[in-house]
Amino acid sequence: MALVCKPISLSCNWEGIQTWKSFRPLLGCISTNCRTRLHSNYRRPGVPPDNTPPWKKINFSFAKGVEGVKTHFGLLKKEIVDHVTGPDGRPIEEYLVEQTHVAWEFRSQEDLSQWIVTSDQEVGGKSVAHLKLGRNNQTALFYGTLNTEVPRDGETKYSGYCSLRSKFPQGAFDRKKHHDWSSFNTLVMRVRGDGRPWMVNIATEMYFSHQKNDLYNYFLFTRGGPYWQDVKIPFSKFFLSSKGRVQDSQHPIWVDKVNAVGFTLGDQVNGPFQLEIDFIGLCNDRAHTEEFAYEKYKRNP
Repeated sequence: MALVCKPISLSCNWEGIQTWKSFRPLLGCISTNCRTRLHSNYRRPGVPPDNTPPWKKINFSFAKGVEGVKTHFGLLKKEIVDHVTGPDGRPIEEYLVEQTHVAWEFRSQEDLSQWIVTSDQEVGGKSVAHLKLGRNNQTALFYGTLNTEVPRDGETKYSGYCSLRSKFPQGAFDRKKHHDWSSFNTLVMRVRGDGRPWMVNIATEMYFSHQKNDLYNYFLFTRGGPYWQDVKIPFSKFFLSSKGRVQDSQHPIWVDKVNAVGFTLGDQVNGPFQLEIDFIGLCNDRAHTEEFAYEKYKRNP
């Protein structure tokens, strides 16, 4: 599938600043939910802690164990074959000259299974979100209803968000892997929205526990209506945030260690929403030479 990079206007305006203020209270929860639960011990306010011993939670099944071993050895075989063939299973000569690459497309239920839907129901909210195949099984339709009503637990202050993100890549026997996008400099996608502002999120590998809430963000303003929108976002435009707060110390994305891509809606407007996605890909735009769009502070040695 060929991708054509079409330039769009990327600018920071007053509308974007106001939208960021609407998203900010929610991104603390969103960034945590977008990452694995291994790094979080979150418990919904008002719910008693689960003191069940870990050994009681084990559901042993010999048949499932055998099936799991077969699956992982199959993945291991594929990884070995791909490694011999070349990077990501493509010949080295093809990999070196590749200018565009489709990372995700939505043509079957198996493609949808690579994504996770979350909402403020995890913190007691009432928003509802779903993901299904679009018309003719050629797109993914993320839809639902946003509800900003705050749960009455005495602790939660903000509510009203829905989010969609890709699963973290894993190798055989649940080994951690990453998306290596070092050959590209731009994220491209074809979407059809409802006129709402969405947040595009990129999660990268973290080496320290205090970085577990770090996310790279960029605002996507959808047009609404029946027409598709070709979006092109350079990686240099993504800014670093943690728990919904833009960080003073900004630095570019580690494009060789990308874990996930996601979309978040939290514009504090009650009502139905929908975002239809055709594909998400990458592009090496030779005309874009900017390294990073934001000021990088120098630290004392």
